[in-house]
Amino acid sequence: MTTAWIFCLLTALGLSTPNSDALDRDLVAYWPLAGDFRDHSGNGLHAEAEGNVDLQAPGRDGKPGHAAEFDGHGGGLVVPSHPSLDLGDEDVTLSAWVFTEGDIDTPIGDLISRYDRAARRGLMLGIKTNAGVTFSQANHRHLQFGIDDDRESDWSPVGVPGGDGTLLAFALASHDGALYAGTCEPGADDSGHVYRYEGGSEWVDCGAPDGSNSVTSLAVFEGNLYAGTGRYRVAGSSLPESPNDTPGGRVFRYEGGTTWTDCGPLPGSIAVSGLVVFQGKLYAGSLYAPAGFFRYDGGTTWTALETPDGKRVEAIAPFDGFLYATSYDRGHVYRFDGQTWTDLGALGDPEINTQTYSLAVYQGSLHVGTWRSGRVYRLGERGDWVDVGRLGEELEVMGMLPHNGRLMAGSLPLAQVYRYEGGQDWRLLTQLDTTPDVVYRRAWTMAEHAGRLFVSTLPSGQVFAYRAGAMTSWNQTFPDGWHHVAAVRSGETLRLFVDGRPVASETIDGSGAFDLSTEVPLRIGSGPNAPFRGRLAEVRLHRRALAEEEIERLASP
Repeated sequence: MTTAWIFCLLTALGLSTPNSDALDRDLVAYWPLAGDFRDHSGNGLHAEAEGNVDLQAPGRDGKPGHAAEFDGHGGGLVVPSHPSLDLGDEDVTLSAWVFTEGDIDTPIGDLISRYDRAARRGLMLGIKTNAGVTFSQANHRHLQFGIDDDRESDWSPVGVPGGDGTLLAFALASHDGALYAGTCEPGADDSGHVYRYEGGSEWVDCGAPDGSNSVTSLAVFEGNLYAGTGRYRVAGSSLPESPNDTPGGRVFRYEGGTTWTDCGPLPGSIAVSGLVVFQGKLYAGSLYAPAGFFRYDGGTTWTALETPDGKRVEAIAPFDGFLYATSYDRGHVYRFDGQTWTDLGALGDPEINTQTYSLAVYQGSLHVGTWRSGRVYRLGERGDWVDVGRLGEELEVMGMLPHNGRLMAGSLPLAQVYRYEGGQDWRLLTQLDTTPDVVYRRAWTMAEHAGRLFVSTLPSGQVFAYRAGAMTSWNQTFPDGWHHVAAVRSGETLRLFVDGRPVASETIDGSGAFDLSTEVPLRIGSGPNAPFRGRLAEVRLHRRALAEEEIERLASP
């Protein structure tokens, strides 16, 4: 018998504890979002709409007007700054009922946030997708809760997946509570494997999907991990060519252990580039000529689709109802609506920027990395490309994603990592690979897992981990439909609950002293990542850590 049922029985007998008013203790604000944006706690922290928020949306009971629907285009609700919202270093609980759809064509986005980007201070709760991180969908619908007070960890080496024969982890993805790496192992008798991270510097071999030298991309689709393979031309990184000439260009589904199911080849391809989920389908591109773009139709069937002007499709990511793609053949970005492609034009000087590499959604906008200027561009509201600066003196922007409120990017030729500071300013954080006597060093790709950012490097093969602020994440695909979510800060421990049960927890030394006070507004349905697409109801903010039985009460149907 669950705690919730025991509580109901005790209530019927008049013996329940905590009493009916217990959930009001230390309640800062309560927004039911049922017909209005008002704070019903009595504290006067009323919200204001900045964008299109529909108050007539159906709630959990199916009746109109019992939830607020957010369109994912921006705005959301804003609660003006007030001293009662300054949480300092106190315990806190955020909770809400959340509705999301399954076959979504944009990141789900931020649920609740109060985060000062300039000061790197505050908190955020959201459902995160990181796609187009070089070639992988590194995170798919992961619930995250983060806090910050302008703190960061050192960069820690966490081992080389596969050991000495590994040139790099070509792909990283977090799935089903574990971090996976797909490798390039270019030796004559080697092949690309997938490895699972076990902590420290330990990686467990999950097998080689085929005999090609690389697992080039990873993505989670319909609850399963998929891997694309390829013969990587190592000379493209100014290193001796791989003697293993076995073609890849196939996609496999992971079955556990070292077992992989062949889901078929991409017709005419020797290497898979981007893998991504869009509108409920899995899509893939071809890394080398001839250009190819494909949709998975089950079994071993991949349907060849139109390519944008005959150009290769590399990093691919959904955003704002479309699928966006970079290309090695031209310094442009292309947009796919499910049927046809639209050319969104050149990024900067087309004589300099001849390739586009990585995609990231940050502050509600799409960002793209380039070769050969080493610059990042943001897609503007009018469809123009806004230059947001160069990563030092680097030539290429590799893996890029937002981590706990900060946009991070890796580079070539020095395998450096930068943090975006706003405007056109990027701050160098570290150089990860210092291998001597090579032309290129790459900070290749990234993924978030268990509250940390992981970055792979070439040619050392080493993976590094870093933490901005403090964060915990539920590294499972967030389910569609209505679900109750709660995020708790209790001393130095951050916890996440879904439908009343604990799903993730991280204890981070010193995080209990993080001062979360700031003068920026509190936001519902937007934040530092992406605007929310879905419905919200029963949003609460408590200035204390709710007990598990209290969270079960809030999550009870």
